[in-house]
Amino acid sequence: MPDRPGPKIRADKWLWHARFFKTRGLAAKVVSGGHLRVNGEKAHKPSHAIGAGDVLTFPQARQIRVIRMLAVSERRGPAAEARRLYEDLTPASPPPPAAPRFEGKGRPSGKDRRNAQLYERRQLD
Repeated sequence: MPDRPGPKIRADKWLWHARFFKTRGLAAKVVSGGHLRVNGEKAHKPSHAIGAGDVLTFPQARQIRVIRMLAVSERRGPAAEARRLYEDLTPASPPPPAAPRFEGKGRPSGKDRRNAQLYERRQLD
């Protein structure tokens, strides 16, 4: 597959510019650890050249992100500017389950607590 024409940038630098990682060192660690895929192929070095149109797959905070690069940036700008650098292709995850609730009438009354204490004493005897 021939290289796409256009500007290229280091993978770790672009991930940092697009604000996926807080520091460039963290981005480099992900890439050098073999956790970044560029168009389905592993990138082993932080200096791997990437450009607009490439699809990146990498882990971020217990989630696998799939990103299509739209542009190469010159600097690490504000979040609004960073969002214009990529298109998020990550499939939507189902919402987390609701917190379990007490299946009673709400907060136990004094009588309920006394009955529970009596029940606990009988078990210890």
